[in-house]
Amino acid sequence: MSSLEAAIITRAINPEDSAYNPETATAILAIQISEYDQKRAIELGRKANEGTLTSEEKEEAECMERVGLLISLLKSKARISLSKAA
Repeated sequence: MSSLEAAIITRAINPEDSAYNPETATAILAIQISEYDQKRAIELGRKANEGTLTSEEKEEAECMERVGLLISLLKSKARISLSKAA
C-alpha cells in the first residue's frame, strides 16, 4: 500500500473521532480476520522474504495489507469511542 492510500484511508475513517455508539464500537471490535486469511498472510510474508512472490501473490498481499489497515483504523476508532463513552 502506498503512503498516499494509507493517508486517504486514515483521513476517511478519522480514528481520533469518537463517533461510534457503544453497540457499534463493540461490534467493530469483534471483527476478526479468518484463520485461513491469517495463515495465507503468513505464507505470503514468507514468500516475500524469500523473494518468490508471483505478481498475483504480491497483489493479494497488498490487498491484505489494505484490509488490515482499514480494520485497525476502525478498531482504533471503536476503542476511542468506548473509552469516551465510559
